[in-house]
Amino acid sequence: MTSDFRAAAHDVADMIADYLDGMPARDVWTPMPADVRNALLERPLPEEGTDLGTLVRAIETEVLPYPMGNGHPRFYGWVNAAPAPAGILGEFAAAAVNPSSAGGDHADVHLERAVVRWLAELVGFPHPAGGGLLTSGASMATIVALAAARNRAAANLGVNVREDGLVALPPLVGYVSAETHSCVRKAAELLGLGSRHLVTVPSDAAGHLDPLALRERIRADRVAGLTPFLVVGSAGTVNAGVVDDLGALADLCAEEKLWLHVDGAYGALGRLDPVAAPRYAGLERADSLALDPHKWLGVPVDCGCLLVRDAEQLRGTFSLVPPYLRDEAAGGLGWFSEYGIEQTRPFRSLKVWATLAAAGRAGVVRDVSRCCTLARELGRMVTAAPDLELLTPVETSIVAFRWAPADADEETRHRVNATLGVAVQERGRAFVTGTVLGGREAVRACLINAATTEDDLRVLLDEVRAAATGLR
Repeated sequence: MTSDFRAAAHDVADMIADYLDGMPARDVWTPMPADVRNALLERPLPEEGTDLGTLVRAIETEVLPYPMGNGHPRFYGWVNAAPAPAGILGEFAAAAVNPSSAGGDHADVHLERAVVRWLAELVGFPHPAGGGLLTSGASMATIVALAAARNRAAANLGVNVREDGLVALPPLVGYVSAETHSCVRKAAELLGLGSRHLVTVPSDAAGHLDPLALRERIRADRVAGLTPFLVVGSAGTVNAGVVDDLGALADLCAEEKLWLHVDGAYGALGRLDPVAAPRYAGLERADSLALDPHKWLGVPVDCGCLLVRDAEQLRGTFSLVPPYLRDEAAGGLGWFSEYGIEQTRPFRSLKVWATLAAAGRAGVVRDVSRCCTLARELGRMVTAAPDLELLTPVETSIVAFRWAPADADEETRHRVNATLGVAVQERGRAFVTGTVLGGREAVRACLINAATTEDDLRVLLDEVRAAATGLR
């Protein structure tokens, strides 16, 4: 068995290296042929086992030729990163160890505490001992953060929500913008807060939450007898990468004694770009921050992170230690499972550690700055083009724009832009996605791959024009 594994592992390493080396020369995305898709869908469970060498060949011929495409330098869709080579190695090694990283005295637990601290240091967030953990992604991080915010609000009202439940609470009101990620609403619904009590505050034309409108709405809600408890700010919205006025939100939350949660899943690392950095003033004053190492850092999926200012608030929300899990070796900070929902937790920290250690702080700063610089250049290219329209100024590394030639009426522009992203994808040379911003159909290009070049940007715009011509 060991010799078979060794040979297969070497074959996998060569296969992956060839796959990554050949990525730029291939189409970004290729639809799966119906026969290949059906073969995967309908394959029966083998009666007898398959040898490892045969499995490796099946992966090479049936899986790797049909990727999502996010490893390609001309993939600009959603916020899906190319995997960092060091992270791939870390993932491979972590699977061989295969612990449950809930707690105890083993390397993965201590490594997670280290990489959470590293992430906090990178984005300039205060890091008390125990003030964060790795999660499956920002969606889970948001659930954990909002649960802590809910329980703090309940305690301030004299209610122990863990014992008495939500029936003992008046409705709690949270505040978001129209650009706030959908995971916040999901978290509110799952935690029993109700999406009806998640108030959408007006934004400006670019999508920034309006602090003055927020202040007025909080005041009106208090007068109406409601209980405000939460504000969610964005450090890089998913549609256009804009950053809310986090300093103003932090001031208001401090005055009103509200929990400030910042969604930095995609954009928190934009703080490392010298041009974008001033926009992030106030981030360090949030009560909680969600960010995704599996986005801009390129850590293989899945890996999110939650950072909090008050570790005891987090632990008090989730800690439940049955007798069979008592372990003195966990130390004063206890188990990671006391700070979140997961009991069995995968060894996520090794791939984060490997990715960050391979790049170093200077490498991360270089790559983030390059992506932001490329995005600003794409914004200039769009602005200079008579047939394209930039929908918001570029703040981080997402560029939202639309096809808008002077000889096309607004109805034609709307119709073409509504399907333009998919049409570009199907051509295979670049990959963008569609969205709606300010009521207008658009395409958005997210640049988080430092291997992208200015030539790749020109290919993108050529493909947008060609696809639009076909749609028109």
